[in-house]
Amino acid sequence: MATATTTTETTSSEIEASKISIEVEFSGGLEMLFSDQRRHMLSIPALNKDGKPATIADLIGYLCEHTMRDTRKELFVLEDHLRPGILVLINDADWELEGEEAYEIQAGDNILFVSTLHGG
Repeated sequence: MATATTTTETTSSEIEASKISIEVEFSGGLEMLFSDQRRHMLSIPALNKDGKPATIADLIGYLCEHTMRDTRKELFVLEDHLRPGILVLINDADWELEGEEAYEIQAGDNILFVSTLHGG
């Protein structure tokens, strides 16, 4: 008698369907790059294109591709990294204490980007 075996494989559509809900905020003038909206409630992919947990680096790419409406991306990123002069707080803690771009995003996280660059 043959027995049926089941395998559980994660398909790319399942990976895409898995989302994390987070709150992203912008201040110090950055909100102008994001439709003049300070607060954004987002559902981002839980895993990046390599199948690893989403990080702040992945979030930055996601924001540039899906949320930023302004064409001046260079005001937010330089060479695929966050532009110097932008502070990041993850749940009210400096991102330097959390691993910077390598921080793995958790559901419910609040991520604040603050520009310290001001014209004069």
